[in-house]
This record gives sequence, structure tokens and C-alpha cells, in this order.
Amino acid sequence: MNNNSKPFFEFFPEQKIAKQPIEKQNNLLTLPNPHELTTSIRATAQVFEDPKSIALLNQIKMIAPSDANVLVIGETGTGKELIARYIHELSHRKDKPFVAVNCGSLSESLVESELFGHEKGAFTGAFSSKAGWFEAADTGTLFLDEIGDLPLSIQVKLLRVLQEREVVRLGARKPIPINLRLVAATNVRLEEAVLAGHFREDLFYRLRVAHLELPTLRNRPGDILPLAEYFVAEYRRRLGYNDITLDEQAKHKLLRHTWPGNIRELENVIHYALLICKNHVVRSEDLQLSCMQLQKPRENNVYGHEAESNSRLNDALYQLFETEKKDLYNHLEESIIKAAYNYCHNNATQTAKLLGVSRNIVRARLIKMGAISAIR
Repeated sequence: MNNNSKPFFEFFPEQKIAKQPIEKQNNLLTLPNPHELTTSIRATAQVFEDPKSIALLNQIKMIAPSDANVLVIGETGTGKELIARYIHELSHRKDKPFVAVNCGSLSESLVESELFGHEKGAFTGAFSSKAGWFEAADTGTLFLDEIGDLPLSIQVKLLRVLQEREVVRLGARKPIPINLRLVAATNVRLEEAVLAGHFREDLFYRLRVAHLELPTLRNRPGDILPLAEYFVAEYRRRLGYNDITLDEQAKHKLLRHTWPGNIRELENVIHYALLICKNHVVRSEDLQLSCMQLQKPRENNVYGHEAESNSRLNDALYQLFETEKKDLYNHLEESIIKAAYNYCHNNATQTAKLLGVSRNIVRARLIKMGAISAIR
């Protein structure tokens, strides 16, 4: 990485305009001078080593050259802004502005002015005319993060802007043509927000011309150690340390963790570990991992409940896969039957009905486990 590269965007309150391209080396994607972003909650690096992230990279390369709107879906800390910047870098607009706006940081009273601009005297305190972020991104790419936080009233105006390809500043009547590509991101399922009446269905389909679902870090374990090694090297350099290594127990602990905070959590863990490690080796005890499990609120609808259950099941399975337990299939089958048997108050017939298998299969497994007697 070029440590002497200049900052490639200027800071605004939660908004940025790109000045230099994103850095890409082999399967590593980073922002130039990521050490300037240590107070940010977003991911500062992305790797594509795991099969899931390699598939994502191939998908990005297919959709990036077009001008299609893109909806990026992923949990906090999965690197949505990095992906948006990479889409911009691979497009024909790469030499034009890249503007990133965090919709969640905009107050409801000022969001229209921030996005679409205003004229002098449009409201109290508007002492001069001001272009909005859509105008700032003209000819380039506009990245709207946390798009689901926009009020419904602004969603209507955003839909019109995307349809007409023009903006009308607050307090003005004359439209201003714009030519940009929109990349939006969210950490919530907009389909569920649409069903709940919090997000416009027509805007959802306008945004979702192309969509990318970023896998969580726990669901792409092949990226965990490459990212950890990158952050070790990066923070070693910043702290002025000599070579630092991760011992095998530390690596195993990293792979077992579920990473509710994703890439950003991993970066913080590595940073702290380098501050307290001894003899240039990061050991298992140096890794202070959070025991908090980030759970989304339960949904009232069946779809949301089923999606949450599947997500928890997947997380549990991935943790088992990482233990490299022998005879895992039989262990899983035994655990399922045992749990179902307990749920059905030790009734084998009801257990079979619940699992959709024959009673003989359930009885055979229960006998093998010693849960019931063969002569019962």
C-alpha cells in the first residue's frame, strides 16, 4: 500500500466527496490513509478470499460498468461504503465526483435542503443559495447510506428526482438537470419496511435495479484471518512496532467468534491486542472479544420471524463447522431429535410428527442415544 498517498476525500459532517480513487491490491480493498479514519464506525478494509466474497467480487465487476442504480444490503461494519466506492471506481464515472451521504445523520427538518439544495430565503437561516448533494454528485456517483432512514415525505421527492433526472431546490421553481448514478445502502430488509409501511414500494423497485447482499464476517470465515493479518500489519506500522505475529490459539479464537460488529469489530480487537501483547506475539488472551450478540427485533410477520430463525440457525451451524467436530452429521441429527423429544415432553409420536419422519426412525435414534429403552 502507498503510505504517502494523499487523502482522497474532504470531510463534511457525515458526507464526503472523493478526490482520489480507492486502493485495490490483489484481493484487498482499502481506503487510502485508513489511519485517518480510526473514529469511523465503517469498515476501512475489505478482502475477497472466502468463496462467498469472491462471488460478491465477481458480481460487482458485472454490474459496475453500467449506470444501473444499485442497492447494497448488509449489516453495520460489513463494508458497504467500500463496495460503493469500488463500484464507482470500476465505472465510466470513475474520474467524476463520488459523494457519500449518511441519511441517518440528517435531521428531518434539513434533509430536503441537504439532498436537493435551497435558495436564499427558503427558510429561516437560509442566508444564501446552496447546492444539495445531488448537484454535488452531478456526472458522478451519489452514495446514500442508511437509505431506510429517510422520511416518507422525502422518499416521494427522491422518487421523482430519480424518475425525472432533475432536482428542484427548496424555495425554487426551476428544475436543475442532473446526470448521476445512485448507489444506496441499508442494514435493514427494505422488503419488510415496505410491508410495514415505512418505505415506499415504488422507490424500493426504483433503487433495486441491481442489488448486492454483503455477507456478514461470520458467514465468510475465509476472510477473517486475511483481514486480521492486514490489520496487524497496519497497526504495527502505525505504532512503530517490529514484526507482530498471531499465534495459533489466537487464530483459532478469531475463527470461532461470531463477529456481531463485523469488519469494524475485528479491526478494533486487533488494535487493542497490539497495545497489550508481549514479545511481539498476539496470544489468545490478548483478544478481548465481545460477548454481545446483536439480534434484530422480532418481527410480527411470519416472514420476519422465519428469516430471524434461519439466521440464528446459520450462525450456530457455522460455529459448529469451525470446531471441526468429528462425525458432525450424526451429532447434528442426534441434537435435533433430542431437542424435539424434549419439546414434545418425551412423546416419540409427537416428535416424529413435528420432524416429519416416521416414529420408528425417532425411536431407533432415541434407543441409540440411550434416551429410551429398547423394550419400551
